[in-house]
Order: sequence, then structure tokens, then C-alpha cells
Amino acid sequence: MSKENEPIYGVQINPEGMDGSVRIANDVIASIAGLAATEAEGVAYMSGKITNEIIGKLGIKNLSKGAVIGVQNGEVSAELSIVVRYGYSIPKVSKAVQDKVRTAIESMTGLTVVRVNVHIVGMDIEKA
Repeated sequence: MSKENEPIYGVQINPEGMDGSVRIANDVIASIAGLAATEAEGVAYMSGKITNEIIGKLGIKNLSKGAVIGVQNGEVSAELSIVVRYGYSIPKVSKAVQDKVRTAIESMTGLTVVRVNVHIVGMDIEKA
């Protein structure tokens, strides 16, 4: 495989009793975090860069939008940007997002989540 076609991986883990390794890209972990965050009650949607907003309007799903993941020594740090629905308690929604993201990443990857920072970047005031 040429150097330019070589995938870039965020973390490599070795499951017990297995030969070989498992490699998980940061984008995969970011997708897990994004999906888990949007499952929390009161979250309208994830917010990302303007390019991600345009991609979303074109119908292309970018599950990692609004999630930035850092992995070091098997420990995950997540930065999430979310838009909260009007009428919901921001502290309660933030705590629910942190809990759901931590649980999803740890159960799906086996990695330890050490930090989930939630940034409230907007409020959705549209009626459901």
C-alpha cells in the first residue's frame, strides 16, 4: 500500500486472546459520539463547521459533525458542539449527553473516556 493511500488511525487496541490488532479511526469514534449525543433528550442536533452544514443540506450524512475526538494512550477526550431544544434544562441535557457519549464509546470500543466537553452553540426554537 502506498504511503498516500495508507489510512490514518487514531488508536490501535489488541483484544485479549487475539492475534493481530484492531484499529479504530478517530472519525469512527466521533460518529459514535455524535449519534449518542443526538439520542439525549433535548438535543436538537449537532453543530459543526459551515462546510459540514452545507454537506448536511445536500443530503450527505456526516455522523461526526460537531464532534472532535482526541485519543492518547487508549484514553478518549471528546469535544461536542450541540444545539439544544428550547424549553429544556441546559445542565440536564449536557449531563445526559456526557453520560450517553461516555457509555457508547466505552461499550463499543473498549477505550476509556476521560473527558466529554459539551459546548452549547445554539438553541432550536422551532415547535415540534
